[in-house]
Amino acid sequence: MFIPMWRHIPRWSSFDAREVHVSRKIAGFLIILGAFMIFEWVNLGFNLADGHPTSFYVVHGILIAVNIVLAIVLGVIGWRGLRGARVRGRKGDAG
Repeated sequence: MFIPMWRHIPRWSSFDAREVHVSRKIAGFLIILGAFMIFEWVNLGFNLADGHPTSFYVVHGILIAVNIVLAIVLGVIGWRGLRGARVRGRKGDAG
């Protein structure tokens, strides 16, 4: 008997992003990863050799921009996770 896949997917998710907790190790890793990505892609941008067609620079410029945005997002997630871990630690000590 065929049962459509959509019948098994709940209509409303009970997921609440405010309840997601990131450990201090993971938060630190995300911050370091974001910093490394920014360093790596900016370095690549400066090291591109001359003499390539314009499309080469357009594609690599887009790659650099997208990866820097991703690095910033990862850094922000890591920073918020690190701050949240500190706040949770203080609440746990007080109670």
